[in-house]
Amino acid sequence: MKRHAQATERNREPLLAVLREVLPPSGTVLEVASGTGQHAAFFARAFPGLTWQPSDVEPESLESIAAWRAEEALPNLLPPLVLDASTQPWPRSAADVILNVNMIHISPWASCQGLMRGAGQVLAPGGLLVMYGPYFVEGRETAPSNLAFDASLRARNPAWGVRELGAVTAEAARHGLERERVVDMPSNNLTVVFRKRAGEGAGP
Repeated sequence: MKRHAQATERNREPLLAVLREVLPPSGTVLEVASGTGQHAAFFARAFPGLTWQPSDVEPESLESIAAWRAEEALPNLLPPLVLDASTQPWPRSAADVILNVNMIHISPWASCQGLMRGAGQVLAPGGLLVMYGPYFVEGRETAPSNLAFDASLRARNPAWGVRELGAVTAEAARHGLERERVVDMPSNNLTVVFRKRAGEGAGP
């Protein structure tokens, strides 16, 4: 069954503007935690030169992604993969870009660690990991809405919560990923771009 998320409708255009600046003209984008599949369909249509590989771990999400793919009938949108960011190995061994939207705050920290480990293994030197979502940033006043959101997440699951950008950056660095760009987005979110350093092998 095809599902809709209002947040996806709200953030897709601002995120598209950033992606137009950073994505290569061709290659493969592995989207980790594609959710409803709305982003995959929207971005695959916006970037016809890129092959879009959606993925998720939840059966209802995989069903929704497949429904969006069937409706859009885009030649560059692949069938979804079953992918749990926290487990290794991933079902795809290579990609030019990894996109991850609104995942690490609604999953345990092990999922963020797994995302970085997998990105370090799958991306070639120069490849990009693009992440979108809420963050706490050291030295910057936290928006009240993000504090309230963090409290609500932790009430639902103590392993969830808005992550510290510094901690995410440090975890990325362990796997050869260097933070290249941070873009302020609507609703107190950020898009964070990491690049795989040249000469880096897979992280531990």
